[in-house]
Amino acid sequence: MTASSSGPGNPSPATPCAVAEAPRRAGNLGGPRAHILHEANYAQLLARRPNVAVLPWGATEAHNWHMPHGTDVVEAVSLAERAADLAVAAGARVIVLPAIPYGNNAQQQDQVATVHFSTATALAILRDVTDSLARQGIDRLVIVNGHGGNDFKPMVRDCQLTSGLTILVVDFWRLCPDVLTATFPDPGDHAGQLETSLLLHLRPEWMEMERAGRGEAAARLPDGIRQANAWTPRPWSKVQPDTGSGDPAGSSAALGARYFEAAAASLATLLSTVSGLDRGVDVFG
Repeated sequence: MTASSSGPGNPSPATPCAVAEAPRRAGNLGGPRAHILHEANYAQLLARRPNVAVLPWGATEAHNWHMPHGTDVVEAVSLAERAADLAVAAGARVIVLPAIPYGNNAQQQDQVATVHFSTATALAILRDVTDSLARQGIDRLVIVNGHGGNDFKPMVRDCQLTSGLTILVVDFWRLCPDVLTATFPDPGDHAGQLETSLLLHLRPEWMEMERAGRGEAAARLPDGIRQANAWTPRPWSKVQPDTGSGDPAGSSAALGARYFEAAAASLATLLSTVSGLDRGVDVFG
């Protein structure tokens, strides 16, 4: 990734995962942020029209015994808002849309209060969002994905064709792989060290670490299938009895903060780059 410009809160192109220096904003002490749609008023939006929309998309599901069902939503929203704060400070024209709180949870339907969005439903939502943005002249969309079960590629291909928008997808756990590897010996892929540390940083009051299971798998595919690198959905409750995948032991708020700030800086660089492109210019140059 490369930034369109460097400045306060905008990491340099050479270090997109550098921890940003800009202070985090607390509450609404500074008034409504014009780049957060839930906060912004119409006068603010008219005064500085955005050219990039950011859509946090998560899921609502069990995360081991110790984490909130809203973990994926918290991660996606927090990262999107922090990155937008930084990008706007550097001159980007960004608007963060309200989050989509449900994702594809077809294999977790035995878990209490887990709502599943089918691919058809998700496509219909994304199509309506992109068509609406296109009518208003917002021609770029960045989806910040918080849930590993969400697969956006076919939907993005369809919606980009019909809406004319440029659509990018960012999985939060794929940002800054070097920082991820250096920070977490075993990040896990669901309620492990990465997610546990992030929520200890972002929502410590919602965490009950004394309940945490080890996130161990109780079943796996036969070697004859595994050797072909084949994929099939996990029957989640059978394979991951405590619903976690990855041991949360060793997690901390400090580790979560380190990855969160690096990931936000990287995402801010992307937002600044996309916003800085002239209208109609392809992102591939």
